[in-house]
Amino acid sequence: MRLVFDLDGTVCFKGQPISNRILLSLSQLREAGIEVIFASARPIRDMLPVIDEAFHHYTMIGGNGSLISKGGKVIKSNSFSTDEINEIKSLIKQYNATYLIDGEWDYAYTGSDTHPILQNLDPAKLAKMVSLESLDSVVKVLFLTSNNMDELAEKLSKLNVYVNKHSNENVLDISPSGINKWSALKTLGIKENTYIAFGNDANDISMFEKAFHTVMIGYHEQLAPFAKETISLSGDYEQEIVEKILTLSKEYRSIHV
Repeated sequence: MRLVFDLDGTVCFKGQPISNRILLSLSQLREAGIEVIFASARPIRDMLPVIDEAFHHYTMIGGNGSLISKGGKVIKSNSFSTDEINEIKSLIKQYNATYLIDGEWDYAYTGSDTHPILQNLDPAKLAKMVSLESLDSVVKVLFLTSNNMDELAEKLSKLNVYVNKHSNENVLDISPSGINKWSALKTLGIKENTYIAFGNDANDISMFEKAFHTVMIGYHEQLAPFAKETISLSGDYEQEIVEKILTLSKEYRSIHV
């Protein structure tokens, strides 16, 4: 059996690392022979600082499925085609857009010095900020601002790319077509109904759809129809998450999922 966890807003909160008590529950899963997988919108580079070093060899899915790391090494990356990148560059100019664009490890950033995303951007200084032209490949694009975000989203939707709009942050999150958290799980050889998923946002829908059981942290209107359980972000919600992790692991341990 496997448990798959989104990071931000699911097992780590307000940009802080995963707490010790949640980490302890994850360690108990491993001791019981249950695989733990982290699956985040963050690239692998930005996942590492919020996950204790003792867990860095765990399987990680980064960039909403565009990157896969096992044993501490990136083993798979899915990038945009040259034509797609040229189209995106054209839209950047047309809409005077600022962005965070990720390569497999390094990144290009043109946002403001005060943008909230900087709190989570390479906090451990593991990578380099380079020009877009310097990136050998591009695995993820985040449009931060533009002179017409709705029109930009419409133009992007006509390209062969996946567009996820974070309405609460008013940013556009772009991945290569067909790439999402579920596609990465499939690449790892994981089949439908063989894992339990924890998540909190629209980018978790793909892995919720194919999961044996799902737990939504907080509330997200688009994700809610795919959640079998919900943990409210009130009271001591971290303790509730710990208890749910351990309860589900015991409940489904005997089931070959």
